[in-house]
Amino acid sequence: MRQRRANVDGMPDSTTTLESASAGRFDGEEAPALEAMVVMWSAEEPSRVGEVVLFPPAGERRSFVFGRGEGNDGRHERARLVRQRPGKSVEMPPLESNHLSRSQLVARSHPDGGIALQNVGKRALVVAGKSVDECRARTGELVEIGRQMVLLCVRRPPTFLALRAAAGAGRPFEFGRADAFGYVGESVDAWNLRDEVALVAPRREHVLVLGESGSGKELVAQAIHALGPRAGRRFVARSAATVPSGIIDAELFGSAANYPNAGMPERPGLVGEADGSTLFLDEIGELPVELQTHLLRLMDGGDYQRLGDARRRTADLRVVAATNRPATQLKADLAARFPLRVRAPGLHERREDVALVAQHLLREMVRGGDAHIARFADANGEPRMSSELAVALVNHLYTTHVRELAGILVRAALESRGDVVELTAGAAQMLGLSGEEPAEVAREVARDEIVAALERHGGVREKVWRDLGLANRYVLKRLMKKHGLVDGEDG
Repeated sequence: MRQRRANVDGMPDSTTTLESASAGRFDGEEAPALEAMVVMWSAEEPSRVGEVVLFPPAGERRSFVFGRGEGNDGRHERARLVRQRPGKSVEMPPLESNHLSRSQLVARSHPDGGIALQNVGKRALVVAGKSVDECRARTGELVEIGRQMVLLCVRRPPTFLALRAAAGAGRPFEFGRADAFGYVGESVDAWNLRDEVALVAPRREHVLVLGESGSGKELVAQAIHALGPRAGRRFVARSAATVPSGIIDAELFGSAANYPNAGMPERPGLVGEADGSTLFLDEIGELPVELQTHLLRLMDGGDYQRLGDARRRTADLRVVAATNRPATQLKADLAARFPLRVRAPGLHERREDVALVAQHLLREMVRGGDAHIARFADANGEPRMSSELAVALVNHLYTTHVRELAGILVRAALESRGDVVELTAGAAQMLGLSGEEPAEVAREVARDEIVAALERHGGVREKVWRDLGLANRYVLKRLMKKHGLVDGEDG
């Protein structure tokens, strides 16, 4: 695989020849993937979500200390968090959380794969749901540090290959936030998708966008239009699944004046509206086979005919279509008209993006102005969620992806009673978790641990629940009542 260039912001600055819609993926040919941990949740530094710690190969026998502050601990190097972007990785400042030890974990690549972890700090270590002092964390497993931080074990390239796409294709955006087209993600898969979109966008050929329901196919189509030469014209979109079968021809190609009844106005149809622009047909696999045939002449040279009109017309348009079905289920000659293919990955393929997408969705909910939702925002307007909810969301196997994630978050937000979005009973049910109580209610915190925290903070409970890594003050209240420390009233 050849190296590709990017400007200093990790954005493309040169045009290259299209090789294939899947070209450009990091596949280990240029450098072996490294063991890594991606931040999925942080109690005190939510802006760190998406940052990654990379570990050198096990053969180098290097161990790292992970925790708060700077400097090595005398025996181990300090693990550094970085933000990876195509062509550029930026080392970030040290962690600042006072609730993490300076030396919290000792970590290194394990010879058999995964990351060898040893807990040397004051916070408990939970890996794949089990409390441990030391272990081998395997790829795909979650590492929880004392209700202060959650990390996901992954494999990452040491650097992301620079983008191949044309100048202006990558409009800079803040790390972890939605890009110019609303797509959220900092994973290899997310950046590969952006690269493919920007590469195919300037071309004239029709594009087929593949992907499961809720994976963001329409965002991909909009980006292809916006990055192409037709960007100045209106993007015309319609879901084929929503058009009644009896009027599909009329909806698509339009109809002449006085057809089928006298006095009926002329209708340009979707094709007429998209003349000079992009026509996006979502769920094209739902079109009847006979209508798929009608599209062939249109896609070959723009030739079409309105119902009731003897005159043939020509439209200059580009068809971008999407389907959640395999391309092989399209009529073969229709599929052949889509020489360019782009696939939107599902959340199960880019698990390290789940927390970022959840943050984005909650942020949009907060901005919606609903007073019930606004209480979840901190002083910077950033939404707060519990570690239990973050863990459950990352571990969930999604079927409708971002759409499903959004529904779970809405349920959790509406049911949460404090100022943190919790793993509520309703959300747990949607996630397929057993038990009637949310995970944070079931968590055991020793009486002595609560008493010590109360003494440290002079009984200020807002500080106590955060120190203990609880979801909110209501969980602390229930635990204090359980241990006979209060009568259940706030004091």
